Amino acid sequence: MASTPDRVIVGISGASGAMLGIRALQLLQITGIESHLVVSKAAALTIGSETSFTLDDVKKLADHVYQAPDISAAISSGSFKTRGMLIAPCSIKTMGEINSGVTSNLLSRAADVVLKERRRLVLMLRESPLHAGHLKSALSVTEMGAIIAPPVPAFYTNPNSIDEMITQTVARTLDLFDIDCKEIKRWGEDLNLGSNKPQST
Repeated sequence: MASTPDRVIVGISGASGAMLGIRALQLLQITGIESHLVVSKAAALTIGSETSFTLDDVKKLADHVYQAPDISAAISSGSFKTRGMLIAPCSIKTMGEINSGVTSNLLSRAADVVLKERRRLVLMLRESPLHAGHLKSALSVTEMGAIIAPPVPAFYTNPNSIDEMITQTVARTLDLFDIDCKEIKRWGEDLNLGSNKPQST
């Protein structure tokens, strides 16, 4: 019997930070894990305004691409097995739909399915500052099993560019799916990252 393909769903919402989702697709290509992409209508606009990529460029990075209105897509069913879903970036609107369970498109529907199947859902929430309603929604989806992972840069790596910061941030997020990216710098394992390294005996 053939083994189940190793799959991860990547969602890109319309929040600022479209490069986060793009970098996730690029890193998944390197790992060989099958990527399933859904891009919201607003995200298509953000990609054009924030990056040098076209929407077609982004789609070519994924193994499979779905249209946001297509609620009959494979990723809308729990019988379609995946490791889970990463939404990078995740808008407050998208988090709110996931929290309520009232999903208006494939992006939030796929996330709802991941939660009901008890799979890993990671939301790279992009908003600041947060009011009480945002925080309550974040707490609620966390209690349902999601992980809120804001794209906070790690300065201990002494990044030389924004590009390096994006790669490190996204690679750390992929850690949550037990996906190891060789591009990541790990405290205590790589050079020039402090003195608290494991000592040989």
